[in-house]
Amino acid sequence: MKTIDLGAGDWLSLAAAPTFAMMALLTGAFGGTPDVLCAAMQGTSPLSGMVPMYLLMTAVHLGPWLKLIFRTRAGTRALNRGSS
Repeated sequence: MKTIDLGAGDWLSLAAAPTFAMMALLTGAFGGTPDVLCAAMQGTSPLSGMVPMYLLMTAVHLGPWLKLIFRTRAGTRALNRGSS
């Protein structure tokens, strides 16, 4: 099986998405204290909280994970074709 060499920057970029996902989960489960400026506003959008922001940041940082998955799958397919 082919291994992919990852440097420190690669590991750091892979750590971002799960970190933001965990922050969204913890904030949603235990609730965060509302921001002082936002707490005074009535009728704010449900998309203005911290959970949607963390979910958006998770989606933005999924690129390195998708690249790693597709690179690994492409390598596995090449190995399978070479053995048959």
